[in-house]
Amino acid sequence: MLIRSFSCLLMMLCALGSAQAALPTCSRPLTLALHDHGLLYSAETDTGIDKDVADELVRRSGCQVTVSVMPRARIWQLIESGALDFSLSGITNPARDKFAAFAWYFSNHYYLLVRKDSGVRALADFERNDKLRLGVIRSFRYSDTANRLVDNLHAANRVSLAGGLAPLYQTLTLNHIQGMIIEPFDYPTLGEKNLRELTTIIEFNDPAVPHGLIMSRQALTPTEQDAWRALVHGMRADGTLRRIFEKYFKPDMAAAMVDF
Repeated sequence: MLIRSFSCLLMMLCALGSAQAALPTCSRPLTLALHDHGLLYSAETDTGIDKDVADELVRRSGCQVTVSVMPRARIWQLIESGALDFSLSGITNPARDKFAAFAWYFSNHYYLLVRKDSGVRALADFERNDKLRLGVIRSFRYSDTANRLVDNLHAANRVSLAGGLAPLYQTLTLNHIQGMIIEPFDYPTLGEKNLRELTTIIEFNDPAVPHGLIMSRQALTPTEQDAWRALVHGMRADGTLRRIFEKYFKPDMAAAMVDF
């Protein structure tokens, strides 16, 4: 019994030592950029899921991190060059995987938001009608079916690019575009009466797409990436991420997004 207790204590001490060793070294000031996007972050109120996640990561790491706000396209450029260390809520693809590493903390589905007067009842209806235009945020990628739709329409010169959600909602309301791709973080805006009455949602029926902390491979060593990944995993394991998401979503939806 004494031997077993000693073994358990030894294992706990080893685990504690490993956790301590896994903390980031904080050998220099770091940079993290947020992007203005619905419930993920609002520059107007300086609140959102990604802001809460960033604050918690900074607190747990003890590092000096300068947080800024910039367009998503600019974020990816700086991550690739190594001029920016981190961003949040990013998804990967083969091109991004070459210059960015990730620590996943939630997943979600994508939807096509279309004007009711477009006559679109299914995804194929939108692609078939060459009079319809799709609006997307510059540099955004989505789930597989959504990406195929974007790429096909882009090749046909039927895609309008914007820097964020607000201009897309405006152009949709003005009928300059007839559809846009949305995710759960965009739902509060859809509650506005004029937009709700104007539009309908069509599901892509793709699997949920993981989103995570984006880490620049150019700026951070693999060991440093692992240390930050361990912090994110710790936030998932101890329920911190679920509590953050429950500030913005109902508990069942928050659980579905962070438990994957």
